[in-house]
Amino acid sequence: MSNTLEASIDINASPQDVWAIVADLQRMGEWSPQCKKMKVIGGTVREGAKTLNINRKGLLVWPTTAKVVRFEPNKSVAFRIAENRTIWSYNIEATETGTKLTERREAPTGTSQVSQFLVKTVFGGNDSFEVELVKGMNATLERVKKEAEAASVLA
Repeated sequence: MSNTLEASIDINASPQDVWAIVADLQRMGEWSPQCKKMKVIGGTVREGAKTLNINRKGLLVWPTTAKVVRFEPNKSVAFRIAENRTIWSYNIEATETGTKLTERREAPTGTSQVSQFLVKTVFGGNDSFEVELVKGMNATLERVKKEAEAASVLA
């Protein structure tokens, strides 16, 4: 069973400015160290939309697919990766100074056997893989923060 992983950051920008960035899933490759490309089938991000994703770690490159399972404007977007059954989400909370953005990875029904095998044999085991995922979440959030704060200053 995989743990729920989570990272948060405070951003000096409005929830709407942050939402404009995280809800545009086709820009995920700009933020995530692992997800290099996310193509929304049909082009519109909404609940039920499907994506094709290209992921990379070192020399390893692999595709995944996802379905948007939650889409609440200016609050939350979440997508479920079909191949490993994890749910990735971005949750937005207004604060006195701007926005708190939280990225979360959950596996409420556990991960697939194929995913467990690959994490164990290719990605160095679950513990080190999860540490790397949290580092990636923090890198993603820092990149979103930089973009949102730059956009907020220009507005």
